[in-house]
Amino acid sequence: MQVGRPSITARAAAALRAAHQALEGGRVFSDPLAPRILGSDLDDPVVEAAFRPERGDVRLTVAARARFAEDAVGAAVERGVRQSVVLGAGLDTFGCRNPHRGAGLRVFEVDHPATQEWKRHRLAESGIAVPPSLTFAPVDFERSGLAEGLGAAGFDPARPAFFLWLGVVPYLTRAAVFDTLGFIAGLPAGSGAVFDYGEPPERLPPEQRAVHEARAAWAAEAGEPFLSHFTPEEVRSALHDLGFSALEDIRYGALAARYPGGTGGDTAEATPDLGAHLVHTWRGARTTVR
Repeated sequence: MQVGRPSITARAAAALRAAHQALEGGRVFSDPLAPRILGSDLDDPVVEAAFRPERGDVRLTVAARARFAEDAVGAAVERGVRQSVVLGAGLDTFGCRNPHRGAGLRVFEVDHPATQEWKRHRLAESGIAVPPSLTFAPVDFERSGLAEGLGAAGFDPARPAFFLWLGVVPYLTRAAVFDTLGFIAGLPAGSGAVFDYGEPPERLPPEQRAVHEARAAWAAEAGEPFLSHFTPEEVRSALHDLGFSALEDIRYGALAARYPGGTGGDTAEATPDLGAHLVHTWRGARTTVR
């Protein structure tokens, strides 16, 4: 991992969102700021790979993940939530676009201080304005906790909040994952999160396990090893025990098909989901499992 820059996996996700705008016209997820924030990274091999024709289904899945997450924020706003937190924000642009600022939604971006400083320079270079509704919350988890970092940025723990936590959980320890979910569960009713996780590789079919292991080796070589895996049953039980009252768990393989234009990439077959899941959970509603 390069200190002071978003991780290689965060850059790859940002590149896929940008490529979706250019190659699929943003038909699943519109993010006009995604190409701009990449800036000079367009010649980065990680970015170049996102624009390859054979990556079409991956682009659509990443676009669907972003749309699902931001739709969940919209649902939270309808429930009265007026605080949203993007954990491990990387090159995400939701806080700059914030379609709910008119409703009073305040967005907090949490990331390592050096990474966040780099991003703010990138936003300035790209001419992307930082709206008053966006607050940067630098957190060095080796020195302080999430509650402390958010509190210093003006986050109000007495009010509900919704968390976007994408592409981060697999790279954290199990203790860190459950500590974060516990923090969210301790907030007032209406609070919730969207996050993704991966199943243990031994649960995958042999072909998918081989692909997963190759990807894990690539991530580890970049200094970002996979540290945690969970079964769906384990996630469901943990969230229930923490007091979350609603849960939707979707496999990545089924995610893009939820949206018009979400299927039919340039590959002959859909990319296997490799045991990846996306979860939407919140407190304060009657129990709902889909």
